[in-house]
Amino acid sequence: MSNLIIAPADQPDREGSIMNITPESAGWKYVGFQVIRLEAGQAFRRDTGDREVCLVLLSGKADVATRSQEWLAIGSRMNIFERTAPYSVYIPNDDKYEIRAVTDLEVAICSAPGNGNYEARLIKPEQVGVETRGYGNLERQIHNILPEQQTADSLLVVEVFTPNGHWSSYPPHKHDQDALPAESLLEETYYFRIQQERGFAIQRVYTDDRSLDETLVVNDGQAVLVPKGYHPVSAPPGYDCYYLNVMAGPIRTWKFHNDPDHEWIMVNPNRR
Repeated sequence: MSNLIIAPADQPDREGSIMNITPESAGWKYVGFQVIRLEAGQAFRRDTGDREVCLVLLSGKADVATRSQEWLAIGSRMNIFERTAPYSVYIPNDDKYEIRAVTDLEVAICSAPGNGNYEARLIKPEQVGVETRGYGNLERQIHNILPEQQTADSLLVVEVFTPNGHWSSYPPHKHDQDALPAESLLEETYYFRIQQERGFAIQRVYTDDRSLDETLVVNDGQAVLVPKGYHPVSAPPGYDCYYLNVMAGPIRTWKFHNDPDHEWIMVNPNRR
């Protein structure tokens, strides 16, 4: 298996964690990503330390508390593929949080360096920007959970639903150069869920010089590290694809560069 693919544990550990990607384990500087699965009544507690955190309730309901805030029985999506926007909670660095499962629960814990500029807050589904992007078999549904238009120090968080037979993160684009205003440097993780679980997605990660050029078969519950390069995704016929993206870098802005070989698709979609 490629070292860009991170597989979940077969069973949660005693705290509920099934996946934990740190900057150290990924070999980069900014993005951290963890997935926990809790049974009703089980709790998970952490200090944020020097990192800001965005908790995304992937499915289920929870009580969430920080040092100064508490939100009870949040969460309305019982299954990711209901395709409704999730509840999320933003928590700054130098804080702490407790997640207590009201129902069986899956939570993504997204993290990046924090500067203490913003207070903890609840992000309700109606505050999530929902858009349809692309056309034809490039069409997909976007949930902008923590886009750059919303306040945070480093984190950018978005989820994408790609219908079976469609492509997303397409045309292939990258954001691996600190070359603003044309392109920003952002590390990125993709956390995949597939409907049905026996299905798969395809993701290619490649650079212009092909020093990195991998085509990945990604199964339900796996994550992909994108340290650099272009990174399109395909959902095979029969298997709808979900992924949660977490991005962070030295400057909190998403400026991407399309692969010149394929940019014509957006300029003139009828051209062959």
